[in-house]
Amino acid sequence: MKVVVAHNRYREAIPSGENVIVDTEISQLRAAGLEVVSFQRSSDSIGSLSPGQKALLPVAPMLGLSAQRDLAALIEAEKPDVLHLHNPYPLLSPRVIRTAHAHGVPVVQTVHNYRQVCSSGLYFRDGHNCHDCRGKLLGWPAIKNRCYRGSAAQSAIMATTLAVHRPTWRSVDRYIALTDKIAAHLADYGIPADHVVIKPNGLPDPGQPEPLGEGFLYAARLSAEKGLGLLLDAWRQHPDGSLGPLRIAGDGELRHLAEQAAAERADVTYLGPLDRAGMTAARRAAAVVVAVPTWEDVLPTVILEAMASGRPVLGTAVGGVPYLIGSGPEAAGWLAQPDPAALAAALPVARSGAAAAAIAARDRYLRHFHPDVLTKRLIEIYASVISDSPRAAR
Repeated sequence: MKVVVAHNRYREAIPSGENVIVDTEISQLRAAGLEVVSFQRSSDSIGSLSPGQKALLPVAPMLGLSAQRDLAALIEAEKPDVLHLHNPYPLLSPRVIRTAHAHGVPVVQTVHNYRQVCSSGLYFRDGHNCHDCRGKLLGWPAIKNRCYRGSAAQSAIMATTLAVHRPTWRSVDRYIALTDKIAAHLADYGIPADHVVIKPNGLPDPGQPEPLGEGFLYAARLSAEKGLGLLLDAWRQHPDGSLGPLRIAGDGELRHLAEQAAAERADVTYLGPLDRAGMTAARRAAAVVVAVPTWEDVLPTVILEAMASGRPVLGTAVGGVPYLIGSGPEAAGWLAQPDPAALAAALPVARSGAAAAAIAARDRYLRHFHPDVLTKRLIEIYASVISDSPRAAR
């Protein structure tokens, strides 16, 4: 089986769980014996484009003309069985779906966000969850609120792109929804249930977990929707040192909050942005990983990494977080509502229950998110699409 994996990479300066997942999935498929052809563009390349190419950038999300020519040539040369699309914006465009179909290649797409409807892909703006564009033929609220890159002009282009490509999205042969929340989003968008399968992302097994460290680790982009302010408000409701250490890793526009908390309290340390080795060491030093987004976060990679490393997770009951952590005896941690009082009450519970929950966290990873489980499932999805699609017989 030969698969083309298409993905517009996010800028490397901004840590992207989606980039990591795409790279990991390609490696896992190749290890399973599939032939994988990578068709990727990077947003980092925009600065080096020629003046003529930059002039065409405003229409790239809609048309991706250069990408279509290159993809058509690749399909002619490689004769793939299926195309697997991840992020198409801004340089690929959803038009790659039409290009693949024109050459008789069925398309699978993994849905990492809410961009079929929302110009920013987050269902979040101005510090709160937002669904203003749902059900509208044109997402004019996104234009009014400059939801895409803070620009009314670019938001107008993205909103128009989403409207123009509504039939394109509905022609995808099979959607992979990372969680039940994404499946519900696609159903609300009008995708038939038999065109959607739920398959989460997974990560390579880091091996037998090391003994638990001490305290809590928060590792995320330091932005409003990732919940740093929420966590610090909850943390301050406990006396300094009563919960053990809180270590904060990451960077972003709310960095000053992390620095301020570290200056105010002896039990808070700001680690700054960390590379992969630094993150591994930070997890090893912690007993509990905190993932407290306030937006409908689809599938935070930090939770997968924690479970794989045998670290339980204290998370907020939003987006895909409940799906990842689970419930009952097999739960990989604890859930709290995204408000300071509820989170403050959950912190000591997590501290005292970390050792027992660590076993459940590792076990949940092995049963639901290990590559041996998920790669087999992905190959089954490909085979089903190929056998079901009339395009594949052309």
